[in-house]
Amino acid sequence: MSENRESSVLGGILARGYSRIFFENWPMWVGGVLIGIMSVVTFAWARPWGVAGGLRNWGDWFFSVVGIYHHKPLSPVVSTNSILTFGLLWGAFVASLLSKQFSIRMAPPLELLKGIVGGIFMGVGAAMAGGCNVGGFYSALSALSFSAIAMMIGLLIGAFLGLKYLYWELEHLPSRPTGGTRASEHKEGFNWVQIEPYVGAFALLAALICAFMYNTQAYTRVGGLLLCGVAFGIIIQRTRFCFVRAFRDPFMTGEGEVARAICVSLFISILGFAALKWTGLRGESVYVSQAFWFGGLVGGIIFGIGMVVAGGCGSGSVWRAGEGQVKLMLAVICFALTTSLFKAFIKSSKGLTALMGHRVFLPDYITYKWTITGLLLFLFVYYLLATWNEETEKFTVEM
Repeated sequence: MSENRESSVLGGILARGYSRIFFENWPMWVGGVLIGIMSVVTFAWARPWGVAGGLRNWGDWFFSVVGIYHHKPLSPVVSTNSILTFGLLWGAFVASLLSKQFSIRMAPPLELLKGIVGGIFMGVGAAMAGGCNVGGFYSALSALSFSAIAMMIGLLIGAFLGLKYLYWELEHLPSRPTGGTRASEHKEGFNWVQIEPYVGAFALLAALICAFMYNTQAYTRVGGLLLCGVAFGIIIQRTRFCFVRAFRDPFMTGEGEVARAICVSLFISILGFAALKWTGLRGESVYVSQAFWFGGLVGGIIFGIGMVVAGGCGSGSVWRAGEGQVKLMLAVICFALTTSLFKAFIKSSKGLTALMGHRVFLPDYITYKWTITGLLLFLFVYYLLATWNEETEKFTVEM
């Protein structure tokens, strides 16, 4: 009798723990801290976190297969860019299954069109800025690249313009539901939702097996990056971490929760990246984008418009596609194809390449000490500004 009771108590503890992890969203600040830590771990292991590079590799591979490109890109199976992005998708898929949130969600025709248009805009912007909201802004700022500041300004301007369009759409186009329609949970007596956690556990196990297989084939770094990508996907899906909200919500609702979480995340990431570069463990030029100032600023504006219209940034579109949202699946596909084509277009002209800008590694100009101090102070001020705007709604845009 005592054994049965002990087993029952242990089962209850495990059930409550599982519920806390997978049935309740994690606090946003926890997501910021974990993403910051994982960003440093990923860089220390092999390379910085990015999304657009992986999508571009997928686009390059597709155009090579259909004969449009004559050069053969690195296989998506071994490309570190591709593996990180695929891991993000896989991790979000796993987390959505474990939390019973996966479902193929269709959207109205206008929303599907916005996913396509937004994906195209993001593809163009990422090609110009040397990356998306992750590679061109988050990881670039962590890498002490000045082009990240230009892209941040561009993202804010683009988010503002994208929000103005959404308000115009609400006023002038017929009102339709914008949310995805969840597929039926019961079909002929089969309850898919109840078995989702088991499928998710199997998918997680499959990721571990794949990572181990890379290790046995002398691709240890690739296998490790796959696990890093999966970790990013799980963290972002469980916290609903979305860069779009960081740049859009201060203008729309005044909310600054995500903006503050990104500031905290960047505090950690900048210190980690600086330590790795300062000590010579990683190259100083890594992720210092050749996009200051034109590419970062103008590319950021175009990307910012696209992410607001699509309803997801580079990372946001990928993890929501992993949850089964068709609109964001279209955004990811269009992003991948467009960024590949536009990057090839830029590279075809020396004038366009030069126009995008040049590399500016801040410690080359103001030393590591002043670079780190200046960036952390900048983020602290932005943290306070986001909080102040949340209280005053000073920067909110009215319809």
